[in-house]
Amino acid sequence: MALRDKQGRPLVAVTGMGTVTSLGQGKDDTWAALTAGKSGIRRISRFPTEGLRTTIAGTIDSVEVEPFCAPMLSERLAMLAAEEAVGQAGLPEGDFPGALFIAVPPVEMEWPQREALAKASGENGDVTYKDLLKAAASGEFKPWHDLFIFGTVADRVADRFGTRGSPISLSTACSSGATAIQLGVEAIRRGETDAALCIGTDGSVNPESLIRFSLLSALSTQNENPEGASKPFSKNRDGFVMGEGGAALVLENAESAKARGAKILGYVLGCGEKGDGFHRTRSSPDGTPIIAAIKAGLDDAGVSPDDIDYINAHGTSTPENDKMESMGCMAVFGERMKDVPISSNKSMIGHTLTAAGAVEAVMSLLTIAQGRIPPTINHAVPDPSIPLDVVPNVARDATVNYVLSNSFGFGGQNTCLVFGAEPK
Repeated sequence: MALRDKQGRPLVAVTGMGTVTSLGQGKDDTWAALTAGKSGIRRISRFPTEGLRTTIAGTIDSVEVEPFCAPMLSERLAMLAAEEAVGQAGLPEGDFPGALFIAVPPVEMEWPQREALAKASGENGDVTYKDLLKAAASGEFKPWHDLFIFGTVADRVADRFGTRGSPISLSTACSSGATAIQLGVEAIRRGETDAALCIGTDGSVNPESLIRFSLLSALSTQNENPEGASKPFSKNRDGFVMGEGGAALVLENAESAKARGAKILGYVLGCGEKGDGFHRTRSSPDGTPIIAAIKAGLDDAGVSPDDIDYINAHGTSTPENDKMESMGCMAVFGERMKDVPISSNKSMIGHTLTAAGAVEAVMSLLTIAQGRIPPTINHAVPDPSIPLDVVPNVARDATVNYVLSNSFGFGGQNTCLVFGAEPK
């Protein structure tokens, strides 16, 4: 087998993978639960939810951090996923031979820290700018300053694993995890590095995030049955369920990987990206950017729509997203789309936001390796406007050689990845 693609670029192999989700720590636990149709959605217990419209999420309650905040939990989830991935790749943990590309959630100081700063800065909560300058000059709050800088998580992960060069932090909304993989692929293709550690992580289920998404009417309010709330492609879907997770992939130049005797788990064959300037949260109603991103991913991989055996859907369970994804896929695949299996991991783990594209990349590669397609659970009321094979409720055994994984984010961030057992 040639170690270059049709365009003469180095093939990009995956040699290590790791995940942590609300279904379990490690890709094996997550995969087993996912293919069994189990849900990791539960009632939120880490903070009071009285008065909130949504009181459920796919939280990871088994991982504790101090102080508890999104950057700390996101960092810990990234570390756990990377430990598994780097270990499977058989690379030295403190001397990774390549670059780090990590998708992390947007960070800002959270309410517990804001309240503590207010109490320390002013009397009776009356805080002036001068008070804040005085508090900052004291040095007492420097650890908080460091913690809530966007690049801190990347710096700490880079120090831990000894990655080369300046770590790249990125945020492209819900496509961030896929974008991290895309950047790693492009760096290897350009010959800038022979290896890349690509991570997506998100531990931001907190009151403020929940309220903000609720104000957008984006979240499901079907709190009575948490496990049944996320129902992508169903007629009675009413919004997504927030989830937490982390995933890491070790990408390598296939030639270098084979030379060192690494086991190749699959290939990232194509990356397609298309921006959509239509609206800050809504997709363009004609679906043009989604269609373009899918086509770009297929073209970059050198495959046709007929080659794709399975689509790992973005499938958030919001009324508009599922409709637009269905329309986009049908526009690209035509009548064949009625027979191409498409399912949503988010029906079980919720929407892991910044981490979603990376988590779903790992699940896509496991689908190829295991020959088993995870289901879309909670599919009891089909939507007649979405005439797709959503692998309803029960996993399906199938030969899968090529997977398209879709990631569509707020702000018009659309990224589609193509994975394969081997190049076509």
